[in-house]
Amino acid sequence: QVQLVESGGGLVQPGGSLRLSCAASGNIQTIYGMSWYRQAPGKQREVIALIHNNGGSVVYLDSAKGRFTISRDNAKNTVYLQMNSLEPIDTAVYYCNADIVDKRSGAGHNYWGQGTQVTVSS
Repeated sequence: QVQLVESGGGLVQPGGSLRLSCAASGNIQTIYGMSWYRQAPGKQREVIALIHNNGGSVVYLDSAKGRFTISRDNAKNTVYLQMNSLEPIDTAVYYCNADIVDKRSGAGHNYWGQGTQVTVSS
């Protein structure tokens, strides 16, 4: 069974930085795209950024451009989100998402992590 586990969230002051991690584990054959999403209270979940297994990436969220960087370590099956210059508006639950081929079945599925809370407040 494949799992995604996020870590690195917490409370940070405005202007601060956090680095989120999301590690995939289980019967993994291949991990294709890995993404970060977030969901603020009372709002819909929104995509932040995507990174392909060849390292190519795109930041979709306009407010994150220039502040957030997505990266991955394929050897560790892990995706990261470096967040700088954090603002109160960045307060949300952050989720990772990945397209993973299961080693046993050969079938591909989309997986979500359980989420990690990021709170930006003074």
